[in-house]
Amino acid sequence: MFQDISIEHWFELRQAGEMTTIDVRSPGEFEEASIPGSVNVPFFNNEERTEVGTLYKQVGVQAAKDRGLEIISAKLPAFIREIGSIPGKKSVFCWRGGMRSRTTATLLSLMDIHVNRLTGGYRAYRNWLLEQLTTMDIAASAVILNGLTGTGKTKILHRLEERGIAVLDLEGMAGHRGSIFGNIGLKANNQKMFDSLLFDQLQRAKQAPFLVFEAEAKRIGKIVQPELMVRKREEAKEIWIELPLEARIQNLLNDYEPWNHQEECLIAFRKIKSTIHTPVAAEIDLCLREEKYERAVMLLLLFYYDPKYEHSSSQRTPGSETVIHARSTEEAALEVEKLLKNDFARAN
Repeated sequence: MFQDISIEHWFELRQAGEMTTIDVRSPGEFEEASIPGSVNVPFFNNEERTEVGTLYKQVGVQAAKDRGLEIISAKLPAFIREIGSIPGKKSVFCWRGGMRSRTTATLLSLMDIHVNRLTGGYRAYRNWLLEQLTTMDIAASAVILNGLTGTGKTKILHRLEERGIAVLDLEGMAGHRGSIFGNIGLKANNQKMFDSLLFDQLQRAKQAPFLVFEAEAKRIGKIVQPELMVRKREEAKEIWIELPLEARIQNLLNDYEPWNHQEECLIAFRKIKSTIHTPVAAEIDLCLREEKYERAVMLLLLFYYDPKYEHSSSQRTPGSETVIHARSTEEAALEVEKLLKNDFARAN
């Protein structure tokens, strides 16, 4: 028979790379939010899940079970083969650790394929995760990257990560860049997925001396950062990145590719159009329509984003940050790395 495995034991094995986690929920449930790194081998597809759920509500438990058995019987050989082909230790889970994961584990055990069933399923994992995010302590010294829009802070984070420095790409985890144009070209994650990704990244950074992340507001799109991140930012050392206007414009064009998202850019711009001086707003609108994107980005920076940053910067304590002047994002990344390994390392 299969064995139930607690969230705590499962997590230890997963962290050690000794456990593959299999989500047997429908593709729709998996896409909405799952345990990071899990493999989706659905017991029911989206339509089948809806059908069984409707029977459960409108007819009764037995009718739902009968129909579920009929559905899974038809695809049982392929279902068992797919899970059986996954090497190593395996744990399966569904929403509450109920019928789908229990049936899966039982059927596999009959075929001499051993799997564990995650106690309580995804719901238990989610509750455990929220408790961890409330109680965990981040020992690493926090360093935040700040600077005007377009200085390539996310790219700098990725360069640092490639060099073995612990970072948090909060915008990447949210699937949103945090501005009114922030969702363009990205697939947004919901709060559940963001929390899971954040927790995994924090776990990886447990032994790191530094944890570098961007100076984000508490809310990133529809995502809200947990209080531990708010507290960590308050104690962080700050690095301010200065780049030439031309480099910032090019960074934004490369990131957003407005030529591939013209209508989305226009829709987003309408939300802030009334906050910009009327003649300038009219010119930005025209530039977006006529695909003069470089000019549009320059005007947005000079008349919208930079003034917003200057207002927020006036509330900072003078001299509280280390300023890096660079000609490019790549040069800025090298300077940040040097700062972390030398000046900040000595201070710690």
